[in-house]
Amino acid sequence: MNLPAATPAISPDWDKIRADFPLLERQVNGKPLVYFDSANTGQKPASVIEAVDGFYRRHNANVSRAVHTLGSEATEAYEESRRKLARFLNVGADELVLCSGTTFAINLVAYSWALPKLEAGDTILVSRMEHHANIVPWQLVAQRTGATIKVAEIREDGTLDLDALYRAMTPDVKLLAVAHVSNVLGTVNPVREICREARRRGIVSVVDGSQAAPHRKVDVQSIGCDFYAITGHKMCGPTGTGALWAKKEHLQAMPPFIGGGEMIKEVSFDGTVFNDPPHKFEAGTPNIAGFIGLGAAVDYLETLGMAHVEARETELLAHLTEELDKVEGLRIFGHAPEKAAVVSFLVEGAHAHDLATLLDLEGVAVRSGQHCAHPLLQFYGVAATLRASLAFYNTHEEIERFAAALQKARKLLA
Repeated sequence: MNLPAATPAISPDWDKIRADFPLLERQVNGKPLVYFDSANTGQKPASVIEAVDGFYRRHNANVSRAVHTLGSEATEAYEESRRKLARFLNVGADELVLCSGTTFAINLVAYSWALPKLEAGDTILVSRMEHHANIVPWQLVAQRTGATIKVAEIREDGTLDLDALYRAMTPDVKLLAVAHVSNVLGTVNPVREICREARRRGIVSVVDGSQAAPHRKVDVQSIGCDFYAITGHKMCGPTGTGALWAKKEHLQAMPPFIGGGEMIKEVSFDGTVFNDPPHKFEAGTPNIAGFIGLGAAVDYLETLGMAHVEARETELLAHLTEELDKVEGLRIFGHAPEKAAVVSFLVEGAHAHDLATLLDLEGVAVRSGQHCAHPLLQFYGVAATLRASLAFYNTHEEIERFAAALQKARKLLA
């Protein structure tokens, strides 16, 4: 078993850390960029960019195929990234399927685990706060199997109603899908407790870790779920990278999701013998350079220490919330006791898209819209929100500039 890297004893110099991110030096509309959209995608440190560039300049070859030097170098670098990511999550490398991200990972579970197993009369339990990537695949499976979807509701403060959730874990429920951290509310769900209750009832659990892995220490073994999905581009890595962790017994029993090269041991027209997990689920040429970049991102985050990252972002969140509370007519959605650095809000009398456009003119990047979480926004009775999402590379000065830009935009729309 891989053990997570120890957190460095000394907290990083956050001003120096910020200088590691080239894009944060640019201007937008003649103003210094304030990037408050890290829940959408994280920015990349120079070490990640250089790792991708270095692969293409010096080592570019396909993996697990050629015995020549470049092929061996590419394969070793690719598999080393798998080992790094496994250590980061405290899982076995042979239990970690590398894929394009959480959306692919959850669809892999849907089509390779759920579709062969579920039938009419079975239920999939999904929380109200899920991203569409943890809703739509289950709807597609339900349509094809006759299973039904049951919704675990939330409270007004953005927390899961745990008592209602546990009551909903009836014998017909075969699978539970839940986010570790909400991409809209920032709510940190007690996934260890939730998965324990699911396990006691024989319910398989799928945890969406997209918004957790970039911002806090994740120990998948401690969580005790059956499946855990992450996305690389939110954790300082390249786009088109991510992973699915699954219990070994699931991986061994699941049929492949996609067929092709590399996921086989032997092919004849009489049949195919599939490769061992996790390679059984990795057909075709992967995003090799991207995963080498993701390995560099893991190195970077481990050097910082995830405990330091979480502490820094908690500090920034407190400041951001304090500034937003000063804005007249502003409503924050989600006040969970434990939150990641994500704040969704609306200002009375101003459309979210209009505010986002005016903020962009001031160099401030926030997201507006439904954030791939329509059912959640329906719960609050709103069509869209603004979302400011922070990362450790943001600063208190940026929060002050954001607050000033928001006040200016509010006055223009008044």
